[in-house]
Amino acid sequence: MTLPDPHLDPHLLRTLAPLLAAESDAEAPAAGVEAGDLEQAVWLRLLERLQDDEAPSRPADWLRRAVRAEARRARRAALRERPYRAEEAGEPHDSPESTALTSERRRAVRAAVRRTPGHCPRLLTAMLDPADHTYREIAGELGISQGSLGPMRSRCLGCLRRMLASEVPAATPRGRVRETDRWTR
Repeated sequence: MTLPDPHLDPHLLRTLAPLLAAESDAEAPAAGVEAGDLEQAVWLRLLERLQDDEAPSRPADWLRRAVRAEARRARRAALRERPYRAEEAGEPHDSPESTALTSERRRAVRAAVRRTPGHCPRLLTAMLDPADHTYREIAGELGISQGSLGPMRSRCLGCLRRMLASEVPAATPRGRVRETDRWTR
């Protein structure tokens, strides 16, 4: 790939790498993400800009702003994420009906995981494994870098979410299923 701006040569990119690592290390703990994931997201933003012929005029300043923006995005995403409900976390079920519904939901998720594109089925299967592997173990198993797992996981979960949107009824703001949806599950 030829860089569109003569000021952004490979040497400059190599010199920006330590700055990006330091900024990511500083912002990652507050954002609740790994520094490597933050770094990779910023590199991706930079490559997208370069592809669109929008090279930053002051790369170091742009890089600092981009790290902070990605950290804010990660914090906002963490606020929207909800923990597993008790029935999905392996808690005992009260009735055969809830056991059957839980099993059906799991089957629907597993079937959707198998239909996802690219590396997503292997990644999501590894993430859903009851053994609860670490990112390092999953990266080794899949043969990809550990820093790639976060962005790849995000893309795969987005794809899975879109696939399941038509199969699983949406919950109301308090997590309850609407009365009209009870019979469609």
